[in-house]
Amino acid sequence: MRFSRTSKALGVAAIVALAMTGCSGGSGTSNSSSAGDPNKVIIADGSEPQRPLMPADINEVGGGKVATLIFSGLVSYDPSGKPVNELAESIEAPDAQNFTIKIKKDQKFTNGDPITAKTFVDSWNYGAAAKNAQLSATFFESIKGYDEASAEGSTVDTMSGLKVVDDTTFTVELKQPESDWPLRLGYTAFMPVPAAALADPKTYGEKPVGNGPYKMAENGWQHNVQIQLVPNPDYNGPRKAKNGGVTFKIFQNDDAAYQDLLGNNLDILQTIPTSALANFKSDLGDRFIEKPYAGNQTIAIPEYLPEWSGEAGKLRRQAISMAINREEITQVIFSGGRQPAKDFTAPVLDGYNDSIPGSDNLKFDATKAKDLWAKADAIQKWDPNTVFTVAYNADKGGHKAWVEAMTNQLKNNLGIKAEGLPFATFKEARDLATSGKLTGAIRAGWQADYPSLYNFLGPIYKTGAGSNDARYNNAEFDKAISDGLSASSVSEGNKAMNKAQELLLQDLPAIPLWYQVAQGGWSDGVTNVDYGWDGVPLYYNITGK
Repeated sequence: MRFSRTSKALGVAAIVALAMTGCSGGSGTSNSSSAGDPNKVIIADGSEPQRPLMPADINEVGGGKVATLIFSGLVSYDPSGKPVNELAESIEAPDAQNFTIKIKKDQKFTNGDPITAKTFVDSWNYGAAAKNAQLSATFFESIKGYDEASAEGSTVDTMSGLKVVDDTTFTVELKQPESDWPLRLGYTAFMPVPAAALADPKTYGEKPVGNGPYKMAENGWQHNVQIQLVPNPDYNGPRKAKNGGVTFKIFQNDDAAYQDLLGNNLDILQTIPTSALANFKSDLGDRFIEKPYAGNQTIAIPEYLPEWSGEAGKLRRQAISMAINREEITQVIFSGGRQPAKDFTAPVLDGYNDSIPGSDNLKFDATKAKDLWAKADAIQKWDPNTVFTVAYNADKGGHKAWVEAMTNQLKNNLGIKAEGLPFATFKEARDLATSGKLTGAIRAGWQADYPSLYNFLGPIYKTGAGSNDARYNNAEFDKAISDGLSASSVSEGNKAMNKAQELLLQDLPAIPLWYQVAQGGWSDGVTNVDYGWDGVPLYYNITGK
């Protein structure tokens, strides 16, 4: 990105500083500089997207993985998390509040439609408007006029902070200066879509037309079977496809995917299932990776459930947290392949702090957990016949083992009934959370959209945020986050974000469990495999041998 040197709050150095400090390569990373077969179609594991593939309506990994490859926005992120220009010619601001964005000339979607400044403005307005009910609408909340457009029942469908200057220039006025706003622009919510998408989003979302390194093959989305992508020959950005396409095969469970990997019927498996963690290194030889990334695992507990509301609910959540022996689970279930959480973000991010006041609530202490549960009982009696459930998807991620281990700890340490609540697919579990119909806790891990502490806080815990599964509502937290965004420098902003975390560590709308480590593998048939800062394989770079 290029910013005016007159910017006092945000400049090039600040943006680079905001990006994560970088991930070191893990074991088995294949040689990214070697030549390979550019015609091979890469077979990768995937999951059924929750919603049609409209960029602003995606907030889960199944759709996100596909959208990142078929769309290109103003910027993308290099493997280390540094933003690089894609459609943006320049992004300038004198004050970190009033931005002038120039896009490159002669940009087009794969159907030939031009991409202009108006395309971006129309796409962002659509994403923000309440009447369109897009899951990632809150990503536009910093823009002036968002509040009016997003208000429930609003008929306003444009944000006053967006103005088209000419075909290649538009301006953005934010509500206030924000230190990391430009860094967000590589997230899928900010991707442009053609006019046809806005006219008929449901039809478009089934057969999306984009402008990224790949495009959807003819009849490429075969629901619950596979999603086929082919290279976009007109793409000239930094993520040019080096293979003959990517097909995401949708598995019902990770164990089946792992067996396909061992049989060379799957080229890359993003995450090794927990059942194979003890043996995957010997199974795969040098065809595996272990690499920390910007991701974490939590369980969210919705405050709209009476037993989890008010002071009693808060004490119970603290008790649940302290009754979990994270170290034991990460060692026994994950063979040391996870790191017990000490906050709500991830260690690879700039500004991470492992000693925030309140982090003691994430330490295992069975005695204190029982005391907290008893205090909650004195306020609101827990029905001993109630079963504390943890919803999880059984198709991907190998969650059954750790959920069972955790609920067993809760039974033993708190004397309550607890068990996992499996759903056949990730989509089913997410639909339940999105609709606000959870009956207990839900697995709610987060994979970063862009490298920033705020991304782990605002989109998940701010009032009304699209990924706020717990329906957490705390005006003091909202203000603390807002203050952090308007800080005079990135470092000051990070301090404010961690101050906001002090509130989360007391309220625990979600309970942080551990930080994620990318553990994946690939077949004998591919080379040039590596993962990015966000724990996702760099699919465009993989080639056949």
